[in-house]
Amino acid sequence: MKITAVTTHAIRVPLKLDGPAPMMSGQHRTSMDTLLVRVDTDSGVSGWGEAFGNRVWPGTRALIDHMLGPACIGADPANIGALNDRLKRTFYGSGRGGPAFYGISGIDIALWDIAGKVAGKPIYQLLGGSARADLPAYASLLHLDGPEALRFYLNQAVARGYGLVKIHETQYNAIRLARETLGKDFPLMCDSNCPWTVDEAIAMGLRLRELNLDWLEEPVWPPEDHEGLARLRRETGIKTACGENTATLTSFRHLFQAEALSVAQPSVCKIGGISEAMKVIALAGEYKVRVVPHSAYFGPGLIASMHVIAAMPGEAPVERFYCDFEQHVMGDAINPVKGRLAVPQQPGLGVEPDPHFIREFSIQ
Repeated sequence: MKITAVTTHAIRVPLKLDGPAPMMSGQHRTSMDTLLVRVDTDSGVSGWGEAFGNRVWPGTRALIDHMLGPACIGADPANIGALNDRLKRTFYGSGRGGPAFYGISGIDIALWDIAGKVAGKPIYQLLGGSARADLPAYASLLHLDGPEALRFYLNQAVARGYGLVKIHETQYNAIRLARETLGKDFPLMCDSNCPWTVDEAIAMGLRLRELNLDWLEEPVWPPEDHEGLARLRRETGIKTACGENTATLTSFRHLFQAEALSVAQPSVCKIGGISEAMKVIALAGEYKVRVVPHSAYFGPGLIASMHVIAAMPGEAPVERFYCDFEQHVMGDAINPVKGRLAVPQQPGLGVEPDPHFIREFSIQ
């Protein structure tokens, strides 16, 4: 079996808003972009992946269409690790991270989808996981403009059955409001998206200790300041989480060696796909660091994250970006029921993107 084509499909899906629109980059967010990756083979079996897109999807798409994809033509899709490694070595001049790794991630996920279809098994079983019907999800609220909007979506998430919530806020009063709204013992995380110097993060961490956060995510700029993260953890005692912007297994090893984090968050759409995420999980086990993968996606990346988590020992929650759609390319597979997501049981990813939906919501 050989790869015959690698194609990309960018889609923009409108949000269904029951309340105030969330914020991103200082603007109200009314839609979500997803970059899908399809790998075809000469046997007629195709696989789907997702490459990190967000604001940089045109760059990721260009690298796949003009560099990564053509380099895959004729390769054996079953040799996933070898192809992943070759792409990284061949195109390292495009960056040891960023859009090059995002594109490799999308291709890698699609190859695992093909492998599962050929084997007749869901991906999580190929990865060594035992039977798993569903997984807990946590509501990952987007940044919200003002206390009323934050309170609205916090209460809505709890009413829908979520037992864990993460907010994306940087102001102490907003974080305190979330704690007061949810109650002192409700599991609450905060993702700050790398806003502070180390000293600023330490000052905020000391204030936040009283709020009993499960973790404070990405508190330091730049995100690769491992020693700064370690210092924050030592001087405040607060639990730290990071990893979605950590591009390599080597960088994760440095984080673990520096004792810089309490929770590792590899992202299958950024680090090199399922293959690299599983290596990070194994390495974290050696250092006894908890893993909760980053999965703020809505396409095959979210489904792939579910398979990775289902293959992990114990149980970890799935991050579900907290927003609704009238309809979506992955159908109901992305929608939790009473705070839990069903693990697809069909071969491969177990769910296919709807081609009619792709055509309707395609962006160039």
